[in-house]
Amino acid sequence: MKVLIAIDDTDNLESRGTGFQARQLGKLIKDEGLGEIWGITRHQLYVHEKIAYTSHNSSACLHAEINNLKAVIELSRNFLLNVAAIGSDAGLCVTPYSIINDEICHWGLRAKKEVLTKEEAHFLAAKNNIFLEGLTGEKIGVIGSLAAVGLHHAGNDGRFLWVAGKEMREINGILKISELKNISIVSDVITKENDNFVTENDRIFIEDWLRPVLKNGNAVIYVEKSNSTDYDWKALTKMDVKALTQ
Repeated sequence: MKVLIAIDDTDNLESRGTGFQARQLGKLIKDEGLGEIWGITRHQLYVHEKIAYTSHNSSACLHAEINNLKAVIELSRNFLLNVAAIGSDAGLCVTPYSIINDEICHWGLRAKKEVLTKEEAHFLAAKNNIFLEGLTGEKIGVIGSLAAVGLHHAGNDGRFLWVAGKEMREINGILKISELKNISIVSDVITKENDNFVTENDRIFIEDWLRPVLKNGNAVIYVEKSNSTDYDWKALTKMDVKALTQ
């Protein structure tokens, strides 16, 4: 069964962030034999003085293929109760991919530009038979976790914190596009200027590590034209990728 598992507001200013905890949860799901993770995405939500958040107001979503929904919910719930930092407002959302609809995707888009309430989040989740629970503090993390599910499902928001295949932080240097696709789930490499596809035999330079973004439901790499004779394209820098995925 394909599912989305989203978490939000698990940290405080001294603890490891929600992105780190999402990667740890993905590892735990695999280690426990409950499923395989396809990718984990980060989604930037609305930053406003009326919204309580730790540093950036972002949430994370795991895209997984699992064999036992109830067991994954229980594992995820216990994991967050264990790792959620003091003062956090952790929220957890788990749902089969197939039941997510336009209403939930729209909630995700609203969470990027509106101040929302946990009461409405719970109403929408219950209406659509989606598991949603606040676990710590004021429990307002349900807003962001439900939003992450909608944004990931819509397929055009956020950047990847982890992808299946070779570890992202170990993918660097000069590679052919075809080689990159063989070692990761990256489906396309496209140009920053006009979203044109880069051909399989072109060479790409990844300076530090791979930073895919979620586009049309796939993991893609954005590049800019190179002036070097050693490679044809250069992957966008960390700051450029961040700017694209706000």
